[in-house]
Amino acid sequence: MGTPVHFTINASDPARAQAFYSAVLDWKFSQLGDMPYWGIETGEDATIGGGMVQRTGDAPAAGQPANSFVLTVLVEDCDATAESAVANGGAIAVAKTTLPGLGWTVHISDTEGNIFGAMQHDPSAA
Repeated sequence: MGTPVHFTINASDPARAQAFYSAVLDWKFSQLGDMPYWGIETGEDATIGGGMVQRTGDAPAAGQPANSFVLTVLVEDCDATAESAVANGGAIAVAKTTLPGLGWTVHISDTEGNIFGAMQHDPSAA
């Protein structure tokens, strides 16, 4: 069985993207040597870590459909996460949606045009 163990974010402006994810999700970044690659710490109890790499081509166009796997992160409050994302230069890609019996989800476009999901657990969601 293929278990996800790592993700990579492509960024045209890695410093801007790191500021966004630090502010919105409290992630920590550390550059690996002189390479244009940064490790991402997603939390003490995280089961998956990631990395950020300098994008080698054009950023996705606004409104373009997702063309890769969409990473979804667990958050305490979907609305607060979405508000923080917008305040830090991101945008809402797909409005908050109910997942009946599971919770809420919203898809966010980061400062680099990448889309990720945020999910809030709420078994009473209907």
